[in-house]
Amino acid sequence: MNRKITITVATAMAIAVPLGLSFAPCAALAQSDAPPQPAGVLSLSAQASTDVAQDVVTITLFYEQEASDPSSLTNTLNQRSDAALQRARGVNGVTARSGQFSVFPSTDRDGRISAWRGRTEVVLESHDFAAASKLAGDLSTVMQVGNVQFSLSPQAQRSAEQKLTREAIASFRDEAEAGARAFGYSSYTIREVNIGHSGVPPRPIMMMSARAMSADTKMAAPLSLEGGTSTVTVNVSGSVQMR
Repeated sequence: MNRKITITVATAMAIAVPLGLSFAPCAALAQSDAPPQPAGVLSLSAQASTDVAQDVVTITLFYEQEASDPSSLTNTLNQRSDAALQRARGVNGVTARSGQFSVFPSTDRDGRISAWRGRTEVVLESHDFAAASKLAGDLSTVMQVGNVQFSLSPQAQRSAEQKLTREAIASFRDEAEAGARAFGYSSYTIREVNIGHSGVPPRPIMMMSARAMSADTKMAAPLSLEGGTSTVTVNVSGSVQMR
């Protein structure tokens, strides 16, 4: 009986191998060929940030009107925005461009179109807060101030990021060296490193309604503008091999 059992097992193995079945000895061999996991790896992160004065002001001017037909309304809106753009383009240090433009119907209780409403915008942008403020006041007889935003110019943000990157990398290296020595190693090599930047989006500081200013046709005084700060942050993360 023992002989029969032995023969049966041997036959089963001979049949199973061609069918592609795996056995424990093969799995153990495959595991022994896998590369060993690295030891002495330390994951780190460092950060540097600073507040930078916002150096760009963006002023959105708008004009709203209502008319009985969309064609005449569109012409009126275009005339307003063209007049504002022509006057703005003569001011040094301030760039002017068209903003949003919309014409939409107003309906009565029965759902029929009773009138058409429209809105056009002109956007002023400048590093010179005083010049932009004066221009917005000069244009108040043509268009009204919708909102004001302060932001960082790309040049100011890049300059801050370059300085912060050096500081964050130095901090990362200091942490790597201190960590290696704390674990009993004499030095380290960098395995992987990632550098990321982040900043604060533009901050709106004022919003006016069309009804609040539509009755005032006098030239407004220059806006009182004072920008804030934006926080620029640089993150450095990665891992080092302690040696």
